[in-house]
Amino acid sequence: MTQYPSLHMIIDGEKISGGGRRTFDVVNPATGEAIGALPLAETADLDRALEVAAEGFRIWRKSTPQQRSAVLQGAARLMLERQEELATLATMEQGKPLAESRIEVLMNVGLFNFYAGEVFRLYGRELVRPTGMRSTIRHEPVGVVAAFSPWNFPLGNVGRKLGAPIAAGCSVIMKSAEETPASALGVMQCLLDAGLPKQVAQAVFGVPDEVSRHLLASPIVRKLSFTGSTVIGKHLAKLAAENMLRTTMELGGHGPVLVFDDVDVDKVLDTAVAGKYRNSGQVCVSPTRFIVQEGVFEKFRDGFAERAKAWKVGNGLEDGTQMGPMANPRRPDAMERLIGNARDKGANLDAGGERIGNQGFFYAPSVLSEIPLDADIMNEEPFGPVALINPYRDEASMIAEANRLPYGLAAFSWTNDVQRQRRLADELESGMVGINSHMIGGADSPFGGVKWSGHGAEDGPEGILACMVTKAVHEG
Repeated sequence: MTQYPSLHMIIDGEKISGGGRRTFDVVNPATGEAIGALPLAETADLDRALEVAAEGFRIWRKSTPQQRSAVLQGAARLMLERQEELATLATMEQGKPLAESRIEVLMNVGLFNFYAGEVFRLYGRELVRPTGMRSTIRHEPVGVVAAFSPWNFPLGNVGRKLGAPIAAGCSVIMKSAEETPASALGVMQCLLDAGLPKQVAQAVFGVPDEVSRHLLASPIVRKLSFTGSTVIGKHLAKLAAENMLRTTMELGGHGPVLVFDDVDVDKVLDTAVAGKYRNSGQVCVSPTRFIVQEGVFEKFRDGFAERAKAWKVGNGLEDGTQMGPMANPRRPDAMERLIGNARDKGANLDAGGERIGNQGFFYAPSVLSEIPLDADIMNEEPFGPVALINPYRDEASMIAEANRLPYGLAAFSWTNDVQRQRRLADELESGMVGINSHMIGGADSPFGGVKWSGHGAEDGPEGILACMVTKAVHEG
């Protein structure tokens, strides 16, 4: 059994802990018990991380594609070798089933291997001039990247935040969520063990607002990459604007799912229920608002509720668990508030709607139906294990509801009508659209949203280019 490790920061390759620093208790969400004490950065730690990162950029910007590729491939191999250890740490910290944590490791392996090849394809271009001049367009690393990642995918989010800057030739200061530090440290250690110069990647933790204000105020940082809520994203965007920092923002969502009456309802439910309760619904692209055509509404609602009641909830380390606890005590509190408000507004509770057990942060897989649009949960990302199911008459009203909110991260649709599939691909206002599938994204595909769900992209060639600037050189 993997033991939870002692916790530290990493600055200039040094593991830093203790020294009278404030600490944060890391809690196992399945038990509610503290499993580790995380040292929080002081101002001097942040200043040192900035100084080292500046030196790291001077080193790494001159690295060759071969060097960057070797480090990324080496880190991928090490993550694969350490898969069980990394996955177990993620489940202990975050709560998700071990099978889901193992998939996160494989996501990182795939992304790092993709980037290891993509570093050879960061092409510029040459422009032909009739005057005999030569003009070339180059892509160059942006500089030091401040990367902030959340707790819901403690391995995968960290891989995205580290992989792209390193592939681009940048250095990075990583501040992952204080709730899940061992996962982040494990991913970074794979990079360092694969030969990444110690100056190129730093890991700090701290009071989030203190860390973000200090790092983003420094002229050393030239790019912010953030994954988290829209509220915090807007706050950080304001801070970043003071130094005109480039930003990648992967923010909240409220995923609409359009289900038309020409589908096999049971087939849709087989994937929709699993997609909804993955990671206890704590997924930015989680299918959330099920916009169901009237002809299949009752069958879809009843089938969803039946499956939700049978979904196995338990400790993520135990065999057979389909859904673990929520990640922290704030999330069950939010579920109670949102579901309570919806019921007060007249919504039907078809499954769940209650906490489970007397320890940890477990909440039952839940289903609400016929929810008024003015209920909080229809306008605020629930980020939890609750499906919202409402009936609609026709395609136009379904599309209108899908596009009603200011969010646009992921949208899904289920229909066998090919012409409708094409219309939906055009009309759904979302950075990513899944048609007859709840699987979206991949190492080679950009991941990002529109409207209040952010801007920029991670993964794919776009993920590396987001960490680069364009330079035009004109020679006479």
